[in-house]
Amino acid sequence: MRIQALTSHLIDQIAAGEVIERPASVIKELVENSIDAGANEIHIDIEQGGKALIRVRDNGIGIAKEELKLALTRHATSKISSMQDLEQVVSLGFRGEALPSIASISKFSLSSKEQEQEYAWKITAQGEGREEIVPDSLTEGTLIEVRDLFFNIPARKKFLKTDRTETTYLDKILRRLALSRFDISFYISHNQKNSHRWLASNNIDNDAIRLRQIMGESFFDAALAFENSSEYISLSGWLAMPSFSRSQTDMQYLFVNGRPIKDRLLAHAARQAYQDVLYHGRFPAYIIYLTIDPLLIDVNAHPTKQEIRFQESRSIHDFVYRTIKQALAEVGPQELVNQNSNNNSTPAEYYKLINKKGDSVSNTAFLQKALLPLQTRESESDNHALYSSLYESFPDHSDRAEVHDHQAIIPPLGFALAQLHGIYILAENENGLIIVDMHAAHERINYEKLKQAVEEDGIPVQDLLVPEKISVSQQEADAVEFNQEVFAHIGLSIDRIGPESIIVRKVPALFKHVKLVVLIKDLLAEIINQGESRFLEQTANEILSTMACHMSVRANRQLTIEEMNALLRNMEITERSGQCNHGRPTWRQFTIDDLDRLFMRGR
Repeated sequence: MRIQALTSHLIDQIAAGEVIERPASVIKELVENSIDAGANEIHIDIEQGGKALIRVRDNGIGIAKEELKLALTRHATSKISSMQDLEQVVSLGFRGEALPSIASISKFSLSSKEQEQEYAWKITAQGEGREEIVPDSLTEGTLIEVRDLFFNIPARKKFLKTDRTETTYLDKILRRLALSRFDISFYISHNQKNSHRWLASNNIDNDAIRLRQIMGESFFDAALAFENSSEYISLSGWLAMPSFSRSQTDMQYLFVNGRPIKDRLLAHAARQAYQDVLYHGRFPAYIIYLTIDPLLIDVNAHPTKQEIRFQESRSIHDFVYRTIKQALAEVGPQELVNQNSNNNSTPAEYYKLINKKGDSVSNTAFLQKALLPLQTRESESDNHALYSSLYESFPDHSDRAEVHDHQAIIPPLGFALAQLHGIYILAENENGLIIVDMHAAHERINYEKLKQAVEEDGIPVQDLLVPEKISVSQQEADAVEFNQEVFAHIGLSIDRIGPESIIVRKVPALFKHVKLVVLIKDLLAEIINQGESRFLEQTANEILSTMACHMSVRANRQLTIEEMNALLRNMEITERSGQCNHGRPTWRQFTIDDLDRLFMRGR
């Protein structure tokens, strides 16, 4: 064939192939237009999974009569007008391709009333044809109907799934859009039956209602709200506690400047932040909102606008990673217990209360003693000698009266009652019963202490007796050459000695038993793919985790009440103490209400 210009209809259908994959794609484009139009109410009607009908009505600013035909013309938009606008896009849709693409593959109608107009006007289209504009009875905003999607492209239509499957795709898109804008009401019906009604929110309580409706009660109960900001970026949202993990990534929502996106960089940062507390093979659940100067991102990276590029990707990755990691670390037993309690006492207040002498032997001295790890010695007499100083800081059963006399200030994880099968500690707190997996809890305590020691004192570095030469690709050798400061910071001495070869001279002492070639290759792969790497840190943590496991109290080790209390107090002042090093929960709360339901009391 010779070179020739394509017809406008064929151009529209090619564009439709890029933008419109299925009915869910149509919903995404139309609802985003309604959001950009300033609507605070959006009504969505769907029939047969969107294959027969998609109707979207909003109360936005509307489209002027003289612009209706232009709205169905490719590359016509009201959202950008210059290169400067394109460099700092703040709207969701801006390419000007969605409406003409949809109109070219469906039986399409658009009715709209601009606020200054006396009444509405309507334009219809069917494939290639366009009809004249006529008056319409719409009272405000815009109404778009899309009927018989892909009616003129049978090859595309036959690839659509069943009504139920297409409805599932639609539901996912609508949930994502509803999570992006809590200030907009969404009314959704399917086959003329109401399916969702998500009302606009203007306060935290109403936000919670929508969060429950969309994410479910289980996510809401496990959700931790967080927020952090720097000079040019802010991050907020909800993180599910590690105990609420998933077998897939179906509950991961990312938004940048209100735009729902799928981004490997942000997802990687979040996954790394959860790495230390999540069970192997499981995925975290979260809703993350990132707000950044539009000049620092490129949203014009993909026709569907679901992918973006960051100008400072490394700093963004680091900010997201550190924010999420710190938010998870700061949640201790106190916060979790107090979610359903009026007890606002802190461990420090409790320690002060039980200091019988009332002198300045203060919490600091006490905490230093409380940080002593439980040992795994076999001799009970040795254990008693080791803990005699620690026991003095904690009340036994006879001290409870004194505690109750001081407005019942009770530590979050309560007082130890007994040990069950040499594995679990049973404790009583203000809300009811606490069950602790003693090995898992002690393992986390020791692990955090080891990490803190490494952070404060660093990992000793040792010279290799025989420096190791490694053959690598040219790209990997370039990465070694350009990241010398990174390697030096983590205790690695690596130099490039040829176009495709490097030499390792020094390594952190922790890695003396690790396969060096595999370690370096994995490290370089992550630097090349992500722009930075925490692989060495993760490998070090795995080694420290193994050490902590061997240091911790084992099953069937009989503990005294004092030892159990010592472990509970250590948990209360240890970051991430809710999960062991492998992501398993270390403790569970059973409230009196839970127990009453279990035994059917009051029925």
